[in-house]
Amino acid sequence: MKKIVKIIFFGVLLWQQGVAQDDLDITLNYQKVDYKKIHFGFTVGFNTMDFSLKPSMNTFGADSAVLIPEINDLVPGFHVGIISNLRLTDNLDFRFLPGISLGQRKILFYDSENNVVSEMKIESTFIDLPFILKYKATRINNTRPYVIGGIDIKNDMARNKEFNEDEEIYIKLKPFDIYYELGAGVDFYLAYFKFSIEVKYSVGTFNVVSSDPYEDYPQYANSIEKLKSRMFMVSLHFE
Repeated sequence: MKKIVKIIFFGVLLWQQGVAQDDLDITLNYQKVDYKKIHFGFTVGFNTMDFSLKPSMNTFGADSAVLIPEINDLVPGFHVGIISNLRLTDNLDFRFLPGISLGQRKILFYDSENNVVSEMKIESTFIDLPFILKYKATRINNTRPYVIGGIDIKNDMARNKEFNEDEEIYIKLKPFDIYYELGAGVDFYLAYFKFSIEVKYSVGTFNVVSSDPYEDYPQYANSIEKLKSRMFMVSLHFE
């Protein structure tokens, strides 16, 4: 993570210092957005949801069997939200971007002989409440790179409320989590609005696996010691 932050930081510096400006030949679009105290917009994008998983390696049954959980392939998701932007200084903004994120994660459970015992497809619908600081480099003609950091309060409305043997859902997830977020992007100033492309990495801070095991299959919940959420997002902002 520290390497990613350093790469983003030095990338912004190189962008700012290495690109020559020629204001005489370039028409600066939509300058007023940089001087508004408050402005609004909307965002859409795609995401991939993931888990950081630590197996417990607990045994169960008379034969001391063990289940080993592992994250399977990532599934693309979707998110949409509203942008509220407060200008703090020429280079610093405070942003609140409430929205909804939809996605899916898969967990495979193996036995000690590496045979797949079960696959759980865990769907999530998050209510997102991100609070973000946005540091903007000096505007270069009609583009402006930036970095972001902050926290996101998430509540999963589609968490596993009930065990479902037909769908092989044998664990429950806690709905509430707080993520920390880091990212970077570029603002593009068009004639009548500002368009931005942004990438962001979010990491949950809580262990979201419930300690409430399924009575008939307690080994599934007991096989996971820690389960923390992660998310990678690509967003398109319109402001």
